[in-house]
Amino acid sequence: MSEAKITSSFRLAVIGLALCGLMSCSKQAYLFTSFHEPATGGLRLLYSYDAYHWTDLNKTFLKPELGTQKVLRDPSIVQGPDGTFHLVWTCSWKGDKGFGYARSKDLIHWSAQQFIPVMENEPTTVNVWAPEIFYHDETKVFVIIWASTIPFRFAKGIEDEDNNHRMYSITTKDFVTFSKPKLFLDAGFSVIDAVIVKRATKDYVLILKDNTRPNRNLKVAFSNDALGPYNNVSDAFSPKLTEGPTVVKVGNEWLIYFDAYGQKIYSAYQTSDFKTFKDVTSAVSIPKGHKHGTIVKVKRKIIKALVKYSKP
Repeated sequence: MSEAKITSSFRLAVIGLALCGLMSCSKQAYLFTSFHEPATGGLRLLYSYDAYHWTDLNKTFLKPELGTQKVLRDPSIVQGPDGTFHLVWTCSWKGDKGFGYARSKDLIHWSAQQFIPVMENEPTTVNVWAPEIFYHDETKVFVIIWASTIPFRFAKGIEDEDNNHRMYSITTKDFVTFSKPKLFLDAGFSVIDAVIVKRATKDYVLILKDNTRPNRNLKVAFSNDALGPYNNVSDAFSPKLTEGPTVVKVGNEWLIYFDAYGQKIYSAYQTSDFKTFKDVTSAVSIPKGHKHGTIVKVKRKIIKALVKYSKP
């Protein structure tokens, strides 16, 4: 091969690598569960190939049928080891003692919706909010955590008795039988919207919302087990009036997305150690109307099928 052809081939290879970097040649993609207010429409989905720039599929994938108010808020999803997607969500603001559940192989065809009555043995429970699902690969169980208020159960602190939340949990292997609900986190103040992040074996981070009136911002805590106990609750790393965090790892960095409802924007912070955080909101793009859900990594063929299904 001539020197000119070698140089040309080299240039084409460099251009190809550059384009691959821009467009991501990986078979990996990202899915973001979503809903729009007033939350009666149902499950929406966003997708991305870089976890920074998101596209709304502009379709409702699951219409809520459960609960007192029949809403679908705070949709949280995980893909199990067999490829099945498991979705949980908030059914009502108040009055329900459980949350919604459905599963799907392709995010298009869904199982019958199931109401999981996790707080039925606590008759004074005010609410069951923002269930978050996590697959605990060290013990091979699914962990679901949520926030509930049981009046007069805990020190009142700043909050009214009907707004003094604590985090609870259950586990399951098959979504047929479940463990008994347990207190998951009592940080000494009202907490909602917690999400479990695995960094390594026996190394977990919990992102949580301090829901007390003066704060209403995000903090982190740490544990050697997904089920806790979580300790060393940090100072707030987000502005006031923020909620609904979800976390995804991109390269060597973690991206924490959250709803900065006080600023009427959707924000993202970047961290490598969950101790220092960089505001990268200006580097991300989120479709208008998106409300918080969960980000999961998926195969590109899943996104391709969803895009095809969503076309008019």
